[in-house]
Amino acid sequence: MNPIASRRRKRKLTAEINVVPYIDVMLVLLIIFMVTAPLLNLGVDIELPQSAAKSIHHDKEPAVVSVDRGGQLYLTLANAPREAIDAEALKTKIAAFVRQNPQIPVYVAGDTAADYGTIYDAMVLLQQAGVPKVGLMSKPPEAAKAR
Repeated sequence: MNPIASRRRKRKLTAEINVVPYIDVMLVLLIIFMVTAPLLNLGVDIELPQSAAKSIHHDKEPAVVSVDRGGQLYLTLANAPREAIDAEALKTKIAAFVRQNPQIPVYVAGDTAADYGTIYDAMVLLQQAGVPKVGLMSKPPEAAKAR
């Protein structure tokens, strides 16, 4: 008997897929997503200045431009999460948003420790974007809450 012919008979082709590497990749991706998911829900704490002004109620969700202590701008559009944004992108997004929804109120929320110039610059950007009216956000004084 020929030794080459006997080797060919012993080795059969298998049509199986080895799924172990795919499971390993899936588990690594699962761990990565589990670690990064809590980081996506982080917010920015902003201390609003206190005011005795009355609240304004609107039927539609307003667009809010927030300025934190470091001067970083954040944009919150109706039913969308807050996102960090630079000045040029803010102008473009707000301009497009106001063109589609001209009656939507736009507010600026500045942290009490934020530089007034930065808040003023945010208001100028909104004016350049074509926003007709800009409101400033504040929170009621602590004494008024206690009553």
